[in-house]
Amino acid sequence: MNYWLFKSEPSSWSWADQVAKGDTGEEWDGVRNYQARNFMREMAVGDRGFFYHSQDEKAVVGIVEVISEAHQDSTTTQDRWQCVDIKAIKELPSPVSLAEIKGDPFFDNMPLVKSPRLSVQPVAKENWKKICQMAGCET
Repeated sequence: MNYWLFKSEPSSWSWADQVAKGDTGEEWDGVRNYQARNFMREMAVGDRGFFYHSQDEKAVVGIVEVISEAHQDSTTTQDRWQCVDIKAIKELPSPVSLAEIKGDPFFDNMPLVKSPRLSVQPVAKENWKKICQMAGCET
């Protein structure tokens, strides 16, 4: 299993919106960055991801699961843009802020710290475990 991070502006798509979709989940559409798209092409059904609220909150707030492999993004007719579908698994007992992550040297090489603008990015297994611990949840 691989681990990922999905960033969203809560004013356009929030954790509550994701939860409301239930087991049918939702397309992670609208990504127009080649590197982020390529990461989605690498995803497999069953991979886990952090749901991250950007803008004001800047925190990991939940865990999602990839429920489809990469497919055509329904928001465009251009073949080059693909996306996966994800569903909410659980809300973190305690959100983990970007400030907390940046404040810990353990995360210095994490893409969230090094490439904070990238909307879809990998998370190393050890970073996944530590963020889950910080949030007070099981990995």
